[in-house]
Amino acid sequence: MQAKIVLLPGDGIGPEVIGAAVEVLEALSRSSSGHEFSFTEHLIGGCSIDAHGTALTDEVITDCQAAQAVLLGAVGGPKWDNPLSKVRPEQGLLRLRKELGVFANLRPVKVHPALLSASPLKPEKLAGVDLIVVRELTGGLYFGKPKGRQRVNGNIRAVDTMEYQDYEIQRILEMAFRLARGRRKKVTSVDKANILETSRLWRQIAGEMQALYPEITLEHMLVDTAAMRLVSNPASFDILVTENMFGDILTDEASVLVGSMGLLPSASLGGDGPGLYEPIHGSAPDIAGKGIANPMGAILSAALMLRYSLGLENEALAVERAVEQMLADGCRTADLGGSLTTSQVTAEVIQRLEEIQEHIH
Repeated sequence: MQAKIVLLPGDGIGPEVIGAAVEVLEALSRSSSGHEFSFTEHLIGGCSIDAHGTALTDEVITDCQAAQAVLLGAVGGPKWDNPLSKVRPEQGLLRLRKELGVFANLRPVKVHPALLSASPLKPEKLAGVDLIVVRELTGGLYFGKPKGRQRVNGNIRAVDTMEYQDYEIQRILEMAFRLARGRRKKVTSVDKANILETSRLWRQIAGEMQALYPEITLEHMLVDTAAMRLVSNPASFDILVTENMFGDILTDEASVLVGSMGLLPSASLGGDGPGLYEPIHGSAPDIAGKGIANPMGAILSAALMLRYSLGLENEALAVERAVEQMLADGCRTADLGGSLTTSQVTAEVIQRLEEIQEHIH
């Protein structure tokens, strides 16, 4: 099998962690017969603004659409952090999601037993935490119209609009229910139905969807309650599905459970097009170039790519197992209280991956 993968390392630590993920994929290719990966690399975000005057070029979009998967680092940094600028790094990410048609962002959150002390929560709160947040990606407040500012009676008014169509809600909920089938058969649908009309539509459609999946338990939960429950009883969640902005906030909160944002991967999926895979952390410009970034989120995102876009479940499990063994053996980057560099941690993962692959074959 040969797979074309587009790399968009982006800004800050993006190139460092994506480089680590590529090393792991290449090691996997060497130890797995018949699996080859070809990589093409492009600019996105701030570095693309510097080079091309736009956060994402048409040529990059075309190449991404022709690939089987896209592996993304992070975008942004102080250099481009001007709220009034018409061209911003984040525009590249939003356009990429839209052009690829990815509407569901999956963020698995699983607490490793060896990292219970890395989280600010008490260890007993973290026992059994294994959840997936399914975030809607292409609708809601981030894409509503109109956007803009107006001067009214001497005051400046800014307007954003939260908008959802029924099919957008149906397809994200359907994905959540399908995922729950292979897990603990529970879906928590998060909304703000006591205030927002879009949330009332969301809740209505969730109820209709549950009738098609009678084996799945559905609970409705207001977003503020969900935020509280994520830190008070996170093990009670299995699949947590919600709209764009709520999901953006809740997934960052959920990263506290595992001890570091650097550990969490994500997969953005849609229809028949390529999936988009990225660690959930930002560009971390304060540590960029120091060689100390945690590459685990990027490496585990590559594992999700193997699973969802390439259909290589055994290989995905092998990468995940190598990461688990490395953590169990006490290998840590600085964000987890250790002293290993990005390249050292990557080498530790590759060593265990090769041992796992030898055992399999």
